Amino acid sequence: MKLLSKNIEEKKEKRYNIHGLSCIGSFPEANSRGGVSAVPFFPQRCSGIAVCSDMEEPMRKKINAIFITAILAASLSGCAGSDIESKITDDDTELRNSTEDTDETELLSDNGDVELTVWGAEEDEALLTRIIEDFQTEYKGQANFHITFTAQSESNCKDVLMGDLEAGADVFAFADDQLNTLVAAGALEPVENADHIKSENLPGAVEAASVGNTLYAYPLTADNGYFLYYNKQFFNQEDIKSFDRMLQIAEENGKKITMDWSSAWYVYSFFGNTGLEVGLNSDGITNFCTWNQTEGDIKGEDVANAMLAIAESPAFLNTVEEGFLEGVQDGSVIAGVSGVWNAVAMEEAWGADYGASKLPTYTCAERQIQMASFSGYKLIGVNAYSEHYTWAVRLAEWISNEKNQQLRFEMRGQGPANTKAAASADVQNSPAITALLEQSEFSCLQRIGGNFWDPVSAFALNMAAGNPEEKGLQEQLDSMVEGITAP
Repeated sequence: MKLLSKNIEEKKEKRYNIHGLSCIGSFPEANSRGGVSAVPFFPQRCSGIAVCSDMEEPMRKKINAIFITAILAASLSGCAGSDIESKITDDDTELRNSTEDTDETELLSDNGDVELTVWGAEEDEALLTRIIEDFQTEYKGQANFHITFTAQSESNCKDVLMGDLEAGADVFAFADDQLNTLVAAGALEPVENADHIKSENLPGAVEAASVGNTLYAYPLTADNGYFLYYNKQFFNQEDIKSFDRMLQIAEENGKKITMDWSSAWYVYSFFGNTGLEVGLNSDGITNFCTWNQTEGDIKGEDVANAMLAIAESPAFLNTVEEGFLEGVQDGSVIAGVSGVWNAVAMEEAWGADYGASKLPTYTCAERQIQMASFSGYKLIGVNAYSEHYTWAVRLAEWISNEKNQQLRFEMRGQGPANTKAAASADVQNSPAITALLEQSEFSCLQRIGGNFWDPVSAFALNMAAGNPEEKGLQEQLDSMVEGITAP
């Protein structure tokens, strides 16, 4: 038994060690994060499946036996040893199968309390409340469920969870750019029915939920990206293909087209399809970047000059989301780059003239370059330390299944990652979701280290201002890349 205990403790220690840094810490109180609420679900007592966090003694003995046979097999050598090792391996496999069968039998025969905590966005409370209630109805009689929803932003779920993995939520929603860290910390185990989950979801969503070829989370949405909103009163389908043409039309009408160049997230669109590269190094922390490249078909200075040409147009307005919305509402803005979160506002402001499309092309090095984008996905994770791991997996599968992704679209307007849900008539009739799917062909998963954002923002803001101090473009590009790639 000491061998098993030691193994578990070593596994925990390994999981808490990310790039040599200790992640052990205290778990923040929920209320300290602000805007956090908890909604308990305590149905009437019922009998059925019980998922126990502690193993019964017979099970401990079986697992202990597995470790012992593994050690014996490793110590054998020579031809005779090989035969014995083969037999032990066969016995070990039989014992594992027997253990799995016993687990399933106990699940089907016992009853007891199953306490689970679910983290999700505050805005999703009504949605997740309904999904959890349906889950309990579906499995009524199989356990005494006590499921609590707690509001937790998907954008910083990783940071809160890493405070204390064992005290964290059993099931949680998070942004896909946090996956690598969560896997390295041992917070997520490989998804057991990975082939089935992969077959049901969009390839991009599957990639976002995977490290290498291993699936670690359940795809939930495929809508965290950006595209073009436009007013059909001013543009036709041909016009929106070219940024140059759109700026010309806006200038003729005394209107504006907006984009936020203070955000490196959007600025990526000018570099992404040029052959210039940026990404995360194998250490998972630092970046590589060739945006200052001085050779090749398209150089860094070509992109900088293209951005300056756009900024010089009187029809271009560099502004944040609030400025974009204000302009749309007062009629001064007739197009802009944004995401699905503004779809309702666009429809309310433009009515029948509301349009959405993939991003246009722009002129760079005397050719048309399709604007790129970062893509993002929301995922559902199951805490590897959940006391009721089997039920947590079932709940994660339930939250992310086709039916509930369709419900999420209906209630929250979020684009499904599920292939069938994404192909439904309702989703296909959504201009914003359709535009996002069109843009996905030219998008890239956001896998970037923290040093990317500020240097790109500083560079782009100077381009938006027209390079007022007339600093050398190559000098600025070199400085930006130096910041991006800094240790």
